[in-house]
Amino acid sequence: MALPRIISPPRFPSPLILSSQFRKPTTHAILQSKESATSLPSDASLTDFSNWLLSKGGMAPSVKPGPVPEGLGLIAQRDISRNEMVVEVPKKLWIDADTVASSDVGRVCGGLRPWVSIALFLMRERALGDASQWKPYLDVLPSSTDSTIFWSEEELSQIQGTQLLSTTIGVKEYVQSEFTKVQEEIILKSKNLFPGSITYDDFLWAFGILRSRAFSRLRGDNLALIPFADLINHNPAITSEDLAWEIKGKGLFGRDQVFSLRAPLFVKSGEQVCIQYDLEKSNAELALDYGFIESNPNRETYTLTLEISESDPFYGDKLDIAETNGLSETAYFDIVLGQNLTPQLLPYLRLVALGGTDAFLLESIFSNTVWGHLELPVSCENEEAICRVVRDACKNALSAYATSVEEDERLMESGNLNSRMQIAVGIRAGEKRVLQQIDSIFRNRESELDGLEYYQERRLKDLGLVGDNGEIIFWES
Repeated sequence: MALPRIISPPRFPSPLILSSQFRKPTTHAILQSKESATSLPSDASLTDFSNWLLSKGGMAPSVKPGPVPEGLGLIAQRDISRNEMVVEVPKKLWIDADTVASSDVGRVCGGLRPWVSIALFLMRERALGDASQWKPYLDVLPSSTDSTIFWSEEELSQIQGTQLLSTTIGVKEYVQSEFTKVQEEIILKSKNLFPGSITYDDFLWAFGILRSRAFSRLRGDNLALIPFADLINHNPAITSEDLAWEIKGKGLFGRDQVFSLRAPLFVKSGEQVCIQYDLEKSNAELALDYGFIESNPNRETYTLTLEISESDPFYGDKLDIAETNGLSETAYFDIVLGQNLTPQLLPYLRLVALGGTDAFLLESIFSNTVWGHLELPVSCENEEAICRVVRDACKNALSAYATSVEEDERLMESGNLNSRMQIAVGIRAGEKRVLQQIDSIFRNRESELDGLEYYQERRLKDLGLVGDNGEIIFWES
């Protein structure tokens, strides 16, 4: 029998497709800003930024940028109605692929991923200083955020054993490899465009800015920064991404595009206008992208990464079945705290473990029905194997953490943690809770093995050879 293989570390989100994809401290570490609170722009810089927006045709009739508990945000200057426009930014102020193409660096950015070309643009404009027409915007951007990509080695040691640490390392290695390529192929060959010293830290800064400030539907090939509008912070109490923003036509025949930001809720004068960033992201993704997490069980996840081994004697047959059912050689299953297992997890586990006397299900005669059979227990041996493998994987994963859930919970209750430490403790506690949940599910399943109905029993019942109570029916001529 082939045993399921659970891979660690798991996949990491695709950088700046941002498909995939971690605000101020509270007891449960609900942090809500993409900004770093280490240093805020001066009042003069914020005034210049507002004037810059207005001079370029933008509008912010009811809000102004200012310091908020999370760092920097948009503050209502009067009562704002639900769905009321609060900011409009014309297309000429967006920083996207078109902006890059029409700039001085555009001629060296052909064929690059959108995020790489925009990162090069940001670094050049930042290096230009006062000579950049984007200076008012660049002056309000943070030098870093609480995203784990900006953590020190000591801070990263606080998420030892977590999937977030593996993801963070993977993302930083990816950014490093991209920087090495553009440094050799573009930066060092274009000293007229990049006369100063451009470092990996500069490139990582640009990556972090893009990852944290791009709106949910303006990513991947549509990646864009929307100055001023991107000061909007996240509020976990807002449970819908609708009514927050749209791109619409304006001007003669509606040909001029504008980004229109709206208030999803009624906001009193003096309060902060917020939106919901992304309902689908886990706490690990929030920590990686923005530098905050929520005390929401639906955000606490753990990814089980399973693989059909190429050394499996039935590798080809199993891969065909997996692909027929929308899966592949490697499959990822996100387990959410307090929720049931994803429906395809058990069938995939049973498929990977299939072997021995159960291998007949891989024959072509079952090609149209095999997945249906795998949705139910196949045999006691197969079911026992998947329970054992998953429980062993949970045990191994839990042993990699330096603290227990109880110790983490006491730390959170102490209220003495800075923002990054709150993220670290919240992430590792959340992962461990999900791992304990997974282990509990399969421990209970192990205890029920003798009472489960397996394929052979179901088949005999279908043939009328077994009664409802499991007794064999003998037919006489």
